[in-house]
Amino acid sequence: MASKLLLIVVFILDLIAFGLAVAAEQRRSTAKIVQDSEVNYNYCVYDSDISTGYGVGALLFLMASQVLVMVASKCFCCGKALNPSGSRAWAVILFIVCWLFFLIAEICLLAGSVRNAYHTKYRTIFSEKPPSCETLRKGVFGAGAAFIFLNAIVNKFYYICYSSARENSFQAYGGEAGVGMASYK
Repeated sequence: MASKLLLIVVFILDLIAFGLAVAAEQRRSTAKIVQDSEVNYNYCVYDSDISTGYGVGALLFLMASQVLVMVASKCFCCGKALNPSGSRAWAVILFIVCWLFFLIAEICLLAGSVRNAYHTKYRTIFSEKPPSCETLRKGVFGAGAAFIFLNAIVNKFYYICYSSARENSFQAYGGEAGVGMASYK
């Protein structure tokens, strides 16, 4: 049976990562063009940069969750062979989907955090057009949160299927020396 303690800890880590990703989406940096006091040039003023920290936090909590599940399942490739069954087949499929969702979520969170931390530093002279105050597009952290949610579901199902297949592990000769030998009386 799958470890209930592990499932609870992973759920809490995923929940924290999801909450941080949603908070990062809500607190993305915004910018406005400001004229200096001498009216010689325009420049960009950005508000709080806290969503970068939220995005990195979500990334780290999601990574901790993924590592915990993979260590508990020995990353599916180490350990004794699993019994060929429906549970093993689902574990293989869910393992691949779990890693796919994890990578997409991590890419969204990392790209969002890096892009949100970037602020245009140049100014324009009064005769030029106003500067481009670049900010993060809406929905990048939201996409990361969506994939965190999907990964949270899939990695729990993966661990449960893996545990089920591990319980019914394949044993070479069933522990008996005479397996496969017919006895005639």
